[in-house]
Amino acid sequence: MTEAKENRFGVDVRREPAGWRVVVLDPEGAEVLARACGTEEEARSFASAVRQHIGWLSPERFREYYRLP
Repeated sequence: MTEAKENRFGVDVRREPAGWRVVVLDPEGAEVLARACGTEEEARSFASAVRQHIGWLSPERFREYYRLP
């Protein structure tokens, strides 16, 4: 059995003057994806889905799924 690689991506929900934003961070802490959201509920829901993907997917598959560099 092969050992799965730890996925060290992160996600952050931010309240900004223009509204809510969800940011995906690479393992080094750099912002690699940002999504504007209309409400806090939408932002938290999207962030929850991203967190699940971080837990389920390998780093390579996560990059592919979210089309990250």
